[in-house]
Formats: sequence, C-alpha cells, structure tokens
Amino acid sequence: MGWLQRLFGQEKNEQPAAKAAAAVPATDIPPERVGLNGEFDQSGLAKRVAAAFDEDPAIDDINTLYVAQTSGTVVLKGKVPNQAILTKMIAVAKGVSGTTAVDSSQVDIG
Repeated sequence: MGWLQRLFGQEKNEQPAAKAAAAVPATDIPPERVGLNGEFDQSGLAKRVAAAFDEDPAIDDINTLYVAQTSGTVVLKGKVPNQAILTKMIAVAKGVSGTTAVDSSQVDIG
C-alpha cells in the first residue's frame, strides 16, 4: 500500500502530480487546492505530496507518518526512523507545486 492509498483511500492518479497542478490555471483554483487531476480539492496539496512520495523510489511508505496541509504549508506528523528520511521527505514536499513551506515540528525521529 502506498502513501496515497493509506492516507486518502485513493489509487495513484493517471497523470503525475506535477502535471496535474499545471493543468489548471492558477487564477481558477489556488495552487494548494488543485487536486490530483487538476480539479478543486480541499486537500489537494496533501494528496499531491502523498503522490510525490509514492513516485519517489527512495521513500517507502512509513505507516507512522501522516501528511496534512494548512493552506500552502505541508504538515508532516508522526514518527520516522531517521533524520535522513525526514530530510528527503521535506525536500520532495517542497518540490510539489503549491507548497509554500513544510512543517515537520510534529515529527519524532527514532
């Protein structure tokens, strides 16, 4: 089971998350609300970050970590095995269109 399936009960979308975000003009939908397929989605950014985690072979699904969002801020909550994984996840999340910041203050390491 991947990130998207575990967190949101959805299968991977047909188009990559970055393309989905670019599919809708920014004037129609705020970037953080663009869904997996370019539609309005209240949790669009969090879902696109989860999809980006699924697409990165260096990131395994960690069932003790959750992805949420507050506007353009991606919020990571839970526990990860080590700092290197958290650093990688922060970098991937920052690379998702619509992300203005990543809050990892609620993540425990170890």
